[in-house]
Amino acid sequence: MNLAVWLERAAKAHPSAPAIAYGETIVADYGTFGDSAARIAAGLAALGLGLGPGDRVGIAAKNCVEYLHLLYGIWWGGHAAVPVNAKLHGAEIGWILENAQARALFADSACAQAVSAHLPDGLERIIEIGSQDYRSLMDSEAAPLVRRAPDDLAWLFYTSGTTGRPKGAMLTHRNLAAASFGYLTDVDPCAAGNGLLHAAPMSHGSGIYIMGTVAQLGVNIVPESGGFEPDEIFGLFNAHPRTSMFAAPTMIKRLVEHGADTPTDIRTIIWGGAPMHVADTIRALDRFGPVFAQIFGQGESPMTGTVLSKADIADRAHPRWREKLATAGIANTAVDVRIGGPDDETLPPGATGEILIRGDAVMPGYWRNPEATAAALRGGWLHTGDVGVMDEDGYVSLKDRSKDVIISGGSNIYPREVEEVLLRHEGVREVSVIGRADAEWGEVVVAYVAGDEASATPQALDALCLESIARFKRPKHYVFVEALPKNNYGKILKTALRERDSQNP
Repeated sequence: MNLAVWLERAAKAHPSAPAIAYGETIVADYGTFGDSAARIAAGLAALGLGLGPGDRVGIAAKNCVEYLHLLYGIWWGGHAAVPVNAKLHGAEIGWILENAQARALFADSACAQAVSAHLPDGLERIIEIGSQDYRSLMDSEAAPLVRRAPDDLAWLFYTSGTTGRPKGAMLTHRNLAAASFGYLTDVDPCAAGNGLLHAAPMSHGSGIYIMGTVAQLGVNIVPESGGFEPDEIFGLFNAHPRTSMFAAPTMIKRLVEHGADTPTDIRTIIWGGAPMHVADTIRALDRFGPVFAQIFGQGESPMTGTVLSKADIADRAHPRWREKLATAGIANTAVDVRIGGPDDETLPPGATGEILIRGDAVMPGYWRNPEATAAALRGGWLHTGDVGVMDEDGYVSLKDRSKDVIISGGSNIYPREVEEVLLRHEGVREVSVIGRADAEWGEVVVAYVAGDEASATPQALDALCLESIARFKRPKHYVFVEALPKNNYGKILKTALRERDSQNP
């Protein structure tokens, strides 16, 4: 099956049903949405690039109405989409496009400018969203939908790894369909006309919920800002009753602290990307009522691992209510979840080990990376790299991350890629990057630096980072030391640094 078939069916059976909103205004019904996707597919074919089934087409843009048309237009033509985080540095975007072997790229003006000096040789065409080239795609006659098999590639989801280079999780039509079923069943049932507000990037978590919304004739809502502005979000919740939103915990905290009148008809606010402190969850419930759900997942099993449901979060009468609020919930209907020991054996309730996931939502592997695929999927289970414990009732609590990922404001930051940039400075002898707990962001990036403090100033290191990596990845604090703690093999002990940092932030 091709995921775009859900749009094709909706366009035929319910052409006048509202499909896309820009701000408070409905800008496309399902008939228009389907027609645009079919014309984009035809326009891509008319470019003369010889794009065939499964060929990769990139999208690098902030959230916009065109993002939806493009995603479905790529699928309609039988191709695979490569959505790229618009916050990345141009060099990072270029590397992803090269690794994905993308043949064409759709980009907004900011991303087009950022990547212009870093375009890979294999990229044959870049089309700026909103340009005459983009508008001319619509001049083509609508193309028929290209049929695809369930296990054909639909989305290359790039998720950074501890090696400092992102890995492309291959998400098939089957994977995304299973994730959609799990979302609609366990997280956020959707009815015709209900909204999904995209305040988080459509290139990642929020985008994974698009398909389930389309399947149920929901309305995908794009903020005019293209992102998260509390004033705008409150207004959109009021303008579109029964609307849901995916958010990082940082975003929820800002909504709780916002002074405007509380919207009264929110359907669901789903958080993920990082845990939320129990006290923050209770404050959010006190402000907005029983509208919250939590998910745990990762790009390799997109948004589909465990679920702490709205019912669990709202059930204050339960004797273990606060204890449940500290968990990530139970396994999503679409997958199996277990806790694995050192030899991948299933551990009993209460034992700490690695969280393993299996099911139709789990990727078949990493793009062009058989070694990482074999390691991640050994034994037929996705090894998440996250350490947790499952209680006797099946609730999973996250204890730590075996990978050194830092989660700041819901965004993953991997220390090694930051360290590699900082080590380019001639005044930096060695460096180790860790996360520091932060009430607003969850964690902030801290760099411990040994070297020449006179030349490797925070200002100089900041400038170096901004030349090479996204702004949100750069350290918020630099701590200069004579030497970094190491074990007998010379490996830097991040655990010791974390202990020191927690005692003397």
